Formats: sequence, C-alpha cells, structure tokens
Amino acid sequence: MSCGGYAMTHAWDHVKWQDGLDGACAEWTGKQMGQACERFTDIFKEPPRTHGAAGWQMNVHAMRLTQALGFDYCSDGRGTHPHLPVWNAELIRCPQLPTTLPTLDELIGTAGITEDNVADNLLASTASLSANPGFAGHVFTLHAELEGMRLTAVFERLLEGWKAQGYQLVPMRTLYESLQALVLPRCEVQLGAVPGRSGKLLTQGGEFLAGVDLAAAA
Repeated sequence: MSCGGYAMTHAWDHVKWQDGLDGACAEWTGKQMGQACERFTDIFKEPPRTHGAAGWQMNVHAMRLTQALGFDYCSDGRGTHPHLPVWNAELIRCPQLPTTLPTLDELIGTAGITEDNVADNLLASTASLSANPGFAGHVFTLHAELEGMRLTAVFERLLEGWKAQGYQLVPMRTLYESLQALVLPRCEVQLGAVPGRSGKLLTQGGEFLAGVDLAAAA
C-alpha cells in the first residue's frame, strides 16, 4: 500500500492547471510544469524526481514532459497497476503508478457512505488482492487538510485495517524501486470521467496491441 504525494511535484498553480489544461498548447503546459519544477528545486535544493498531476489531469504535452524532464516515475492518473503509458499509439517512457483507490471525499456522501463508515467501505474493497494482471499493490492519495486534520481518525482506522489485511505501508518510491520499470506493460491511456471528480481525468486503459496477433501480422 503506497501513499501518493511523497517528495512529488504537484503543480505551480493547482486551479490554473485544472481550469486551463484542457486544450492548452505545449508552451502553456511547459511553462506551468517548468515553474513547478523550479519552485520545487528552490525549496528542496534538488530537482523533482516524480510528478503527480493536479486533479489527475494531463494532456499529451504534459505526458511528453514527464519523459523529457527526466522523472523516474509519475502518478498522474487513475488506474489499476503500474504501466508505461501509450497516448494515441505514442509510447511515453516514464512509468505511471496510478492511484488505484477512490479518495475519501469521493466516497463520503454517496450510496449511504458517511464519515463513520467510509473506512469500513474502503477496507472492504482492499480485503482481497486485485486480480488485475500486473497488480503490485494499491496506491492511495490523501489530502493533508482532510486525512491529516478533519478525517484523521478515519485515516488511522484505514492504516490499522490495511496492516491487519497484511499490507505493508510504504512510500511510492519503494513501490517504484520494486519494479522493472521499462518492461512494465504498455497501456493505452485516455481522458475520462471518475465518479466524485470534475473534469476529464487521466485513466488507464487496456494493454496496447493486446488484441493483435503480431506473428500473423508479420
């Protein structure tokens, strides 16, 4: 079980990124990511090695920059397992370790879920290991102002529950270092809706060319 946001650059301006990314050009996208990286370096005295997109929103220019800026890996979208993203048949050689679980604010207020039972609901979904090929563990994204403050008791319940289920709680870098990054499955990515979230989020699709018989095509 990995938690997102560990030594990760997020955005120069969260609201501007979410409001302006759709349809943005390469220059605008590059300026936003460049400013975020520069500020990160100013604070931590070293360049960022990973990126987590604000609102899980990306465009093709941002995807290309994850490779060009030399990130080890990114967690920019939602999905089921680590992969190398393919955008409209273009391979991006920067692994994506997507968020695999819904966030607490996405769950609370839906289908009878409240602050009192949201932990049990989420723990029920992680009680059994995923059957998805390539599953390496779950990635949970948390927010300091929620899990770190108002929902601290809920987060503590989740941590206790995941440990009881046998999960090891680690930073995302530990998960990344357990993988052979460049031999990960190549998965198509797309922009789609996620319940409880606004806008078009980066989502993991199926394996690229999975249905093609390459031997027959040759």
